[in-house]
Amino acid sequence: MTDTTLPRTRRLWHNIDKAWLTLAVLLALVAIFDPPQLAPTVTFAAGALWHTAPFIAFAVVAVAGMKATGAETLMARAFEGRQARMIVLAALLGGLAPFCSCEVIPFIAAMLALGAPLGAVMAFWLASPLMDPAMFLITAGTLGWDFAIAKTVAAVGLGLFGGFATMAAARTPVFADPLRERPQTGCCGARNSFGGAPVWRFWQHADRRAAFRATAQDNTLFLLKWLALAYVIEALMLRYIPADAVANLLGGGGIGTIVLGALVGAPAYLNGFAAVPLIDALLAQGMSQGAAMSFVIAGGVSSIPAAIAVWALVRPRVFAAYLGLAVIGSILAGLAWQAVA
Repeated sequence: MTDTTLPRTRRLWHNIDKAWLTLAVLLALVAIFDPPQLAPTVTFAAGALWHTAPFIAFAVVAVAGMKATGAETLMARAFEGRQARMIVLAALLGGLAPFCSCEVIPFIAAMLALGAPLGAVMAFWLASPLMDPAMFLITAGTLGWDFAIAKTVAAVGLGLFGGFATMAAARTPVFADPLRERPQTGCCGARNSFGGAPVWRFWQHADRRAAFRATAQDNTLFLLKWLALAYVIEALMLRYIPADAVANLLGGGGIGTIVLGALVGAPAYLNGFAAVPLIDALLAQGMSQGAAMSFVIAGGVSSIPAAIAVWALVRPRVFAAYLGLAVIGSILAGLAWQAVA
């Protein structure tokens, strides 16, 4: 390979969407090693996507509308006033934020620069990657309204837990001088939000109409690729992973399975939308409700995009505290959900 070919190859690899590539590879492997299973796998995934389509459509329109109107700017009010009030509002609004994890970075950087306490920021950081309008609808459509509502409550509860724990420990060495000297400013090239007061009749402005179209298109492609991949993986899990093995490892109502769900979910989780069908498959194979909840909570907070958003701004010891709070909070959420489910 010549020196001129190598950069071109690298650029080609960089430009390939890894989710679509993984989906194509999985289907190709099924076609090669188990041809009779290819049609059922595709049919299962297509049927699941069709079942979820109304939730996807509503979520796409809702998030695009929030972007186009600039309603996200209302979130800044959560970081005004007394710290306890800020923590409560930050935890509540974190679960409703239409930001991707990378878009959180400049928002939080600005809040920290303006003197917002780390406790409120931590509350927002912990709650934000766990639930948003699109995530709620996808979760409800696949796992049921009860699980979606419970996860929303858990997201807010984790934000409150982490925020007040950070406030209580604010004077300890862990949280002293928390910011990096030169925090990074982003990781996904996200579009800037509109500033100022929201403009509810966004369709009267060409730039806001363009923002609506771009956001709707981006979110539609994002959801379709990850859900298509996840539903194919779900079909393969149901076909090839013995239900007894899952039930033995993550079944039952003991605290051990809930702790294991959190410990497995934290490093294994890549995308919140893709995790929903996977949890559906694991539940069908015997995973306990508590382990499922601890898995999605710990995994959502420690997922790569969410973790990058925190790592970009704070020192490693604060990042470690963020992960520790996530694991502890996910175990508590799993125990609570196991008790009422």
